[in-house]
Amino acid sequence: MDKQNEGKLILGLDVSTKCIGIALFEDKDGAGDLKLLHHVSPKVKPEPESKLEELFEKARIFEKEFLNDYAGVGISRVIIEEPLLQSNNVHTIATLLRFNGMIARSVYETLLIVPEFISSYDARKYGFPELMGVRKLKKDGTSRTEKEISKSEPVLFGAHDFDVDKKMVIWELVADLHPQIDWFYDKKKKLKKENFDMSDAVTCVRGYMRKNGFWK
Repeated sequence: MDKQNEGKLILGLDVSTKCIGIALFEDKDGAGDLKLLHHVSPKVKPEPESKLEELFEKARIFEKEFLNDYAGVGISRVIIEEPLLQSNNVHTIATLLRFNGMIARSVYETLLIVPEFISSYDARKYGFPELMGVRKLKKDGTSRTEKEISKSEPVLFGAHDFDVDKKMVIWELVADLHPQIDWFYDKKKKLKKENFDMSDAVTCVRGYMRKNGFWK
């Protein structure tokens, strides 16, 4: 990394137990210049008997494969997207929260930075405000009345179908914004899941910086 970037780099992380999306921006007085888009997919072999031990080891892999190499490049702010807790499985939610906390601690101990957090809702709302819209259709596909529409507030993906692939929509927005990115495809030329974690990392930085008035 260029020494001129020192103190101006912002790291965004989208954390899941299978893949950590990474976006590194240079803060350029009201805008961000994407310098790195990456991911770490931590796999522990052999798999420990304890799931908690596995999480600790995955956090260690993230440190080894990314954090340690970027400890001295001038990162001044780290933004982590809070986990989306939509699962009915209490164990899944607890695992996500534990791992998110472990990664936050890794960031603090390696970079000496206290991470900042943003919800996925706010990341998308402020990162890409064009996603906000008033719903004109009901879930069954029938039209809402003009009265219903006039009383409704804009919501995320309001102009899209209810069953829209939200991850794909976010990816498309990020891909249009950063056409220089080389994305990952499988043998069938389909996007790999890692791409969505990476685009979420971009979104969390954009959302946080725009929500707080740092970027336009």
